[in-house]
Amino acid sequence: MNHPYASLTPDVVMDAVESTGYKCDARILELNSYENRVYQVGIEDQEPIIVKFYRHDRWSDEQIIEEHVFTQELLDNEITSVPPLLIDDKTLIIHDGFRFSLYERRGGRAPELDDPQSLEVLGRYIGRIHRVGSSRLFERRPTITADDYGYAARDYLLANDFIPEDIRDAYESVATGLLNDMHNILNESFEKIRLHGDCHMGNVLWRDATPHFVDFDDSRNGPAIQDLWMMLSGEGGAQSEQMRHILIGYRDFAEFNFRQLRLIEPLRTLRMMYHSAWIARRWNDPAFPRAFPFFNTARYWSEHVLELREQWAKLSEPVLQVYI
Repeated sequence: MNHPYASLTPDVVMDAVESTGYKCDARILELNSYENRVYQVGIEDQEPIIVKFYRHDRWSDEQIIEEHVFTQELLDNEITSVPPLLIDDKTLIIHDGFRFSLYERRGGRAPELDDPQSLEVLGRYIGRIHRVGSSRLFERRPTITADDYGYAARDYLLANDFIPEDIRDAYESVATGLLNDMHNILNESFEKIRLHGDCHMGNVLWRDATPHFVDFDDSRNGPAIQDLWMMLSGEGGAQSEQMRHILIGYRDFAEFNFRQLRLIEPLRTLRMMYHSAWIARRWNDPAFPRAFPFFNTARYWSEHVLELREQWAKLSEPVLQVYI
């Protein structure tokens, strides 16, 4: 059976864009996206635009529109996000069975994580995002939980025979042990807010000394630290210093509960588990074997088990220390 994206030909892409009133000049560039299909499309006598075709079975229409409303709310508060364009009072459009949205093209470079001033600016903008995000929760989009990111990921991989037989017991043992040990921490009652959800360097474009946040496709409810820890790199000392500068900027606009620092390694672990299951769930999409050729090999699963064991050890280490 063909994957649903198999029928998304260049002609369909151009027809979809032209159905909104734009006139394509036949230039199409496929961008680096796997979960959805994203293209830069040339427009006659105008700047190119970005068109994003949503995966059929991931989000409901209502959940996608919640994301759109959030990004527009951020822009209305002068926060540099990139909401979809409004076409006939709609941001989610349907053409030939595909749901899509149009966006302005936005350029920029990756932020400099070794620059304290850049980190403080990043912190200020994330703080502003969270100040808006804390005004209410998503009603349709989910909340980050161990059930979704951890238990469901583990169970899917075990039930669908992705893990080699000689590694299966080791994976099940370490994954289950990790989830059991993280249970109490992850179930503490930290405040939940609307998040970007996937706030890493690849989703931040630096332009005119300002970060521009893109790709809110993973937006959901969760603790504020989820949008902060992925900015960290290096060892513990370097991460402490990076987080210090991020929080100096962040706290100009939003409160931060320092107890959330103990969530960093559990959230990192859940992301690792979820990422493997995410690739597995999409393995019938030809874009995924092309993008992740190393996946689903004995070496990959052996290294994944080793990474999870290392994460298990980190859960016993002292929480990241940040002094401001």
